[in-house]
Amino acid sequence: MTSERIHPPLRMPEPLFAELATGGCSPEAMAFLERGERGRRLLLLRTLLARIDTVPTPLSPPAEAWRILKTAGDRAPEPVERLLLAPQTGSWLAHMLRRLHGTALGPPLWAEAGHLCALAVAAALHARTEADLLVPLTDGALNLPGLGLVRPPDARRGSTTGRARTRRGELTLTWQGESGEHLSLVCTPGTIPVRGTGESQGTAAHWVPLRTLTHNGSSGTVAIPLDDLDPYRDLDDPIAPARLDADEAMAWQGLFDEAAGILAARGGDGPGRLDPAWIRAVVPWGRTSTMPPAPATVRLSASSGDSFGAMVIARPAAGLALAETLVHEFQHSKLGALLHLFPLLDDDREERYYAPWRADPRHLTGLLHGAYAFTAVAGFWRDRAADAGHGGAAAYHFALRRMQTRLVVRTLLASGRLTAPGRRLVTGLARTLDGWLRERVDPDALVRARTAAALHRTEWRLRNVVGSLEEVVRGEGGPLLRADRSSWPDVRTHAFAARPAAPRTADEHLAAGNPADALAGYADALARDPGDPHTLAGWIVARAALDPGRTARRMLARPELLQPLRSG
Repeated sequence: MTSERIHPPLRMPEPLFAELATGGCSPEAMAFLERGERGRRLLLLRTLLARIDTVPTPLSPPAEAWRILKTAGDRAPEPVERLLLAPQTGSWLAHMLRRLHGTALGPPLWAEAGHLCALAVAAALHARTEADLLVPLTDGALNLPGLGLVRPPDARRGSTTGRARTRRGELTLTWQGESGEHLSLVCTPGTIPVRGTGESQGTAAHWVPLRTLTHNGSSGTVAIPLDDLDPYRDLDDPIAPARLDADEAMAWQGLFDEAAGILAARGGDGPGRLDPAWIRAVVPWGRTSTMPPAPATVRLSASSGDSFGAMVIARPAAGLALAETLVHEFQHSKLGALLHLFPLLDDDREERYYAPWRADPRHLTGLLHGAYAFTAVAGFWRDRAADAGHGGAAAYHFALRRMQTRLVVRTLLASGRLTAPGRRLVTGLARTLDGWLRERVDPDALVRARTAAALHRTEWRLRNVVGSLEEVVRGEGGPLLRADRSSWPDVRTHAFAARPAAPRTADEHLAAGNPADALAGYADALARDPGDPHTLAGWIVARAALDPGRTARRMLARPELLQPLRSG
């Protein structure tokens, strides 16, 4: 565990890189990525220790916290390693280094640096070793990473201090109350599974345990944190605890059971396959009640390269949507780990490229992340195509994502900014996608997928690209982007997943394969609002479906030239 030990350089074997370049991941490749993340985490920790040693603090010195952490790691290496490799620890390290460089905000610096003391206390509890540290309290609460939250009564608000002592897995916390007197409590911190344990069973009023989603996999039962407590569970600045109610937590467990069952049905190492045991944390976003019902799709999900294996997710209604999101977000974690090992591209960070799953222009790093994630998403839907109940929708999503992702891969390969490892990676994705593009898909699903892809690209250009000949003469510098562009909802990608039985709107007629009726509906709407990009995109795609040819290809390639000039 120690950062002082000298290790040989970490070199990825070629076969492991080759399988990651397909979009897949074997247990051996996963183990290598985790080794890389461990080495990086220790390097960041060493850097941070050198920097925070000079931060004025009312807490125990960082060197003392590190000594206790090392002692616990020597006694119980596995749980302490898990603590150091936890996504929230990585998020804290990255946030602290940004703070020290003046690029992030947060509570008092000493309180955030004191998170190391909280880590040391948690490690000592896992190892059942002794510790005696002054620790930070935030609004009276002590966060114990990977375990939960101590909420002592009558504690002062704001950033204050307490004394934490551990012995044989038991914690004694002493703090100063609102009245000025010193108070103490004793508890035995530990996590609880969402399923099978009452919220108050084995806990006290002042102890809020971290809940875990349990999964019975091939290697036994795995506990995955359902983290609604840790201040560093989010992707940016620290946030307050947001405890889910018991019903919502149970809804998450039921949904996770369903998603894990879907993922386990295929197994294997190919793109779109995921062992749920690899997930390090699920962070629920935005819901604390089962009412109103959750939406059918995941409305928000996110991950960060600093938080390997964690994902922020807004709970959907169905396990299939969650399973797709788990695959998607874990793919970002894999690529983040690869980017920590290899320089994959030289990105100028200029946001000017089309991404078929975004409303806004993206930079090359965003394109690379999207291509890697959606290769796995395409593989996920390819695996579902033969499943009873959602084979039609799976065929559509597979056809759509393989087509869109291949377009982005072509953009990356043509950019001239990939490094040698980056080109090998993207070329591997291209081989995977080219093989899938040769596979037969239900013709009706394929037509709807092509239509949805054309609609998204057309509307994206109408909303983001300047609609004048000025952009034509710009040459190879890329499209001239509108200064007044803004976010817009993509309502068609999922709407076209099924053929409407009784179409009424123009979009529904287009999805049902009736471009003439769709064109008439779009024309009526344009007569009322000639400048609406959503309607104009539909009109252009319907018109091209009715009369394919050179004119149609020109309209689809440069739809912004048909956009009426905006007044003012």
